[in-house]
Amino acid sequence: MAAVSSRSRSKTRSEPTSQSNAQPDRLVEALIQLLEAGTTPWRREWDSTGGGHHVNLLSGHRYQGANPILLCLGMHLRGSGLPYWCGFAEARAQGIFPRKGSQGVRILRPQVNRVAAGTEGSGIPDTSDSGTEAGNAADRVWMSFRPVVVFNAVDLEGAALAGWVEQRQAEAAGAERSEPERLAAAESLLGAWPVPVSYGGERACYLPQIDRIQLPERQAFHTAAGFYATWAHEVIHSTGHTSRLNRDLSGRCGSRAYAREELVAELGSVLLGDQLEIGSALENHAAYLGHWIELLRQSPQVLYQVLGEARQAVELVVGAAGAALGERQTPPR
Repeated sequence: MAAVSSRSRSKTRSEPTSQSNAQPDRLVEALIQLLEAGTTPWRREWDSTGGGHHVNLLSGHRYQGANPILLCLGMHLRGSGLPYWCGFAEARAQGIFPRKGSQGVRILRPQVNRVAAGTEGSGIPDTSDSGTEAGNAADRVWMSFRPVVVFNAVDLEGAALAGWVEQRQAEAAGAERSEPERLAAAESLLGAWPVPVSYGGERACYLPQIDRIQLPERQAFHTAAGFYATWAHEVIHSTGHTSRLNRDLSGRCGSRAYAREELVAELGSVLLGDQLEIGSALENHAAYLGHWIELLRQSPQVLYQVLGEARQAVELVVGAAGAALGERQTPPR
């Protein structure tokens, strides 16, 4: 529940048209259609039997930031049960190609930008796709994101495909944690967040005036994972406090500000639920579908803005947990 407040390169024979050249609201329009049908594609219980986290088919690297949301939506739209993805060029190097007519999903790749001290305005800044390069402490460094198109395993074909899928599935099975382990990790991470929690009543909400989270008693939830998913939702709301990320928490139910903040908390809890492997089957929360549809129709780009804010919120929560827990426990990544 929202906070309670008084206030192209040229194509080859095998390369299909990708979303990188399409209008940015194409995915948003598909999402709106799902919401109009009463479906929130990211709301699900954690299920590692289908392969676990979204990873690169060839490297096994887990997709980070807001990308799991985009990939989850992409999986839902194509009816896939395989969270394995790769780009056209890397797939082609393995003799794997997208099927004719298939379309990729545009994700966001982080890119580090650096301008050496005293050289501003002298040219294009150096960029790096991963990590921060060594440099002077006075250098100006910032992060940007560039779109990259990836294809799902069900959209690919080639003799080597089955072997790669089997390898990724075996790795996911080997890394699977028991439910008690996952719930214990969720308790540790969320419990390390500095905002106090009160229990009782039938509503879950965040109270920005007193900086406190209110949750129903644990036994009121149908599952332990549902309790932690709801707690995570309110924790994301609390990152918007003026002392933290300073989002607008003043909106009343039905307002644009309310719908926007609710979507930040919804998507942030999904990203946190993915990291914690507890899923995002929220309980005691309305879906706010109508408000989200109106919001997305008015400004399709708001989805990407909200995803960015959700990513920042999760990074803040995980970072705070890491600092609080120290070496006693490393938060999941």
